Amino acid sequence: MITKEATAPAPAPAPVTPAADQRPRKKHRAWDEAPRWQIYVPLSIYLLFTLIPFYWILLFALRPAGSTSLVPWPMTFEHFEKVWNDRDFGVYFQNSVLTGVATLLLTTLVALTGGYALARFDFKIKRGFMLALLCTQFVPGALLLVPLFQIFAELKMINSLASVIIAETVFQLPLSMILISGFIRNVPYSLEEAAWVDGCNRLTAFRIVVLPLLRPGLIAVGSFAFVHAWNHFLFALMFLSDQSKQTIPVGLNTLMSADSVDLGALAAGGIIAAVPVVIVFAFIQKWLITGFSAGAVKG
Repeated sequence: MITKEATAPAPAPAPVTPAADQRPRKKHRAWDEAPRWQIYVPLSIYLLFTLIPFYWILLFALRPAGSTSLVPWPMTFEHFEKVWNDRDFGVYFQNSVLTGVATLLLTTLVALTGGYALARFDFKIKRGFMLALLCTQFVPGALLLVPLFQIFAELKMINSLASVIIAETVFQLPLSMILISGFIRNVPYSLEEAAWVDGCNRLTAFRIVVLPLLRPGLIAVGSFAFVHAWNHFLFALMFLSDQSKQTIPVGLNTLMSADSVDLGALAAGGIIAAVPVVIVFAFIQKWLITGFSAGAVKG
């Protein structure tokens, strides 16, 4: 009886891998191995030009009046006391905080609702509306002074902080709405659909699912609106005539006259105006960078 011997299948050939020394090596370009001094020297020069103005402001604000020393010693705070008490900077500071916070809240709320509509709904004039929003960014704020003044005069809102808040909000809305719509597009639409399946309506799904994911974007938009309202000069100058309603930028302008300028008081006022913005950005810089980078990438 003739039997066939069982033969095992031949093993598959092992993949041929090039030897380690035969692998192509990455070519290093000349600028990949730049000397450290070519990096540190430009950065040091940039840092020097950035810090010298700040030191100069601190020097004028902290050294006594009439002193020409390059070191603020003996240190004095008389200029800060002068602008805070005698020049009513405490009132200006309070008005600026109220204007900035109100502009932040209104801009964020309206931009959030409008940005959601642009991101989630399709309508015939959507592209035209987006184009109109972009075109408004090319219009300088000075051109809006006359029509806004006439509108607020008819509404009896001249010399009221509400006029400045509304004007700042309207001026910030186009860019804020475009940014918010970009943030919402990065949130998958399937998350909202899953919430609808679980029984949530559109508003509840937005509040529970979408809104927590928009935190970096909301912080970025809100901080941008706050800083712009804090630093803006024209609207407060044109719409507010009572000194008790003025903001810090207008208060700084009152420290300069045609005949003389109190450099110590002006420097102290500039520091008072800059410190809140620096503190805000120091706390929100992480969220700010994350928000702008998220809005710049299409999901």
